[in-house]
Amino acid sequence: MRRLIVILGVPIDDLNMTETLDRLEEFVRVGRATGKGHQIATVNADFVVKSMTDPELRYLLQEADLATADGMPLVWGARLLGVDLEGRVAGADMIPALAQRAAEKGYSIYFLGAAPGIAAQAAEILKEQYPGLIVAGVHSPPYSSVIDMDPAIIAEIKAARPDILLVAFGNPKQEKWIGMYGRDLGIPVMIGVGGTLDFITGNTKRAPEWMQRFGLEWLHRLLMEPRRLWRRYAVDMVGFGTFFLRQWWVMRRGNQPTPVLPKTDLVIVNETAVLNVEGHLTVSNYDGFNQTAQEALTVTPYLLVNLADAVFLDSSVIGSLVGLTKQARDAGGELWLAAVPPTIMQTLALLRLDRFFVIVDDTNSGLAQRQAHAQESTGSGSAGFEVITPPATRPDSAVPVMEAAWAVLKGPRRLDATTAPEMAETCAALLDDNPRVVLDLSETVLLASAGLAALAQINRLANERNGQLRVANCSKDVLRVIEMVRFDKVLALYSDVPAAMA
Repeated sequence: MRRLIVILGVPIDDLNMTETLDRLEEFVRVGRATGKGHQIATVNADFVVKSMTDPELRYLLQEADLATADGMPLVWGARLLGVDLEGRVAGADMIPALAQRAAEKGYSIYFLGAAPGIAAQAAEILKEQYPGLIVAGVHSPPYSSVIDMDPAIIAEIKAARPDILLVAFGNPKQEKWIGMYGRDLGIPVMIGVGGTLDFITGNTKRAPEWMQRFGLEWLHRLLMEPRRLWRRYAVDMVGFGTFFLRQWWVMRRGNQPTPVLPKTDLVIVNETAVLNVEGHLTVSNYDGFNQTAQEALTVTPYLLVNLADAVFLDSSVIGSLVGLTKQARDAGGELWLAAVPPTIMQTLALLRLDRFFVIVDDTNSGLAQRQAHAQESTGSGSAGFEVITPPATRPDSAVPVMEAAWAVLKGPRRLDATTAPEMAETCAALLDDNPRVVLDLSETVLLASAGLAALAQINRLANERNGQLRVANCSKDVLRVIEMVRFDKVLALYSDVPAAMA
């Protein structure tokens, strides 16, 4: 089971370099056997600060199969939260070590991105350092947005069939690129490497080892490139420091000593594992909970964690819940949190995890949602899409609305690379019958780049048919994603479905 600690809403794996390489090797074995791709992120303070205002990046980091602590602020932060991480696993150290492991095991690597010539030069240097390293390909494409990436590049990478893909587009583009195309590529290991290839080639100089040991690499980089980096580091320091203090205070305030040991019991109800949690659960006493949850996952991929009698969850326990959710979803199931106490809910909201988890009022609500989930997965229900019969009148007006004027489609909870193709197909079929479609995103908590591409496609199809796509009920996070790429200037956005149908 993954050992995770959540820092400012981002789960970080507690691994040293050797353990990280072993985990990546396991991903290659699984990927070769099943075609499953794994997204890896090397997280520093800049990633975390950006994720605070970028819902898609935050989601991708929360859903990553492995997230290492690339920066010392994360290591120091974990220590203040009561967890001594195994150490810093920087991308600049990990990639050469991974290349060595790949040369020894016969894994192939594809180098994508960086400035012209840098990826090819890095590949040659690593081949010289580690004889036998297989380079599956090298490509440094011209600049384009994630959504507008040339399909020929995707086809080229797919044809090369590498075991490992290094994506050097910089954060957050590289993480979003992997999130959008990784599922189709099916490459076992996909890593956003940022400026690592520049370090390998010597185009960017790394700090002396003593500065690295003391966590001063950022200072070395700032002295080397002050005009480019001073503003970024200033924003990161203020953002990371301020937000971390809030998390530290909430954790410190809630983790008061208690003589009562925590308790977790397990009941299987309708092929759903119900875990009842009581008391204070922290890194010092959560082994029993983890063991019980892992046993449950061997029986069913559906977990319902009842927190009605829970008092406090620390950052490690919340990280454990993130890892369990990832395991359940990878197995085709889901994890629900039921009866979450207000104090714990406030912590989840502070960490931007209140939308990552599926949260229900009580265990009965969770069991009902599990039944609906099972119907969708067996084909007796839709995969998150629902065509709605429009109401005859607006609730705030006596003005009638033509029932046949608009087809209304309810979007899925997560509109990403997994669900976007089906939604686009469903909308295309609706447009054949009626070129005027309202997409209701009231239940959508995540809009990723693949979902944006689907919206652009549907909007174009509607215009070609002399119709229109209207999007209603966007949450704050969904609207933020739309605005970040200026799609609010392209899409017709409405506050609710009746307004969109007017």
